Amino acid sequence: MSFAASRVFKACRALLAPAKSATASKTTATKTSAASSKPKTKAKTTSTTPGAPRGILKPNPVSPVLGDFLGGVPESSRADAVKKIWAHIKLHNLQNPTNKKEIICDAKLKVLFDGRDKVGFLDIGKLLSAHFPKTS
Repeated sequence: MSFAASRVFKACRALLAPAKSATASKTTATKTSAASSKPKTKAKTTSTTPGAPRGILKPNPVSPVLGDFLGGVPESSRADAVKKIWAHIKLHNLQNPTNKKEIICDAKLKVLFDGRDKVGFLDIGKLLSAHFPKTS
């Protein structure tokens, strides 16, 4: 039994040996190249400041209808608009109690969502895109 066990471990050593020698040669190669090369600068530079909001957090101009719903603001981020719409839905219990994925529109939401009586919760983002005009 010891003969079989030693045979297995020899095979494992044989498989692992090239990996050890390859990493050793890489470390020596990087040490020599690091000593001879100049310090590298950042390749990626951004034109915006690191703390500036981007994407759905960036404030964009909104339609007058959405602006009135949000409190008369001329611009808002998509995330903020969705948060305020969901706050309105929760405040007025506009979710269908039997199907929580369905929103029952009141007068304010009907103006936002093209006069629809019911809206799926996934449709809110699609219907809001009309209220965020493209800026160029």
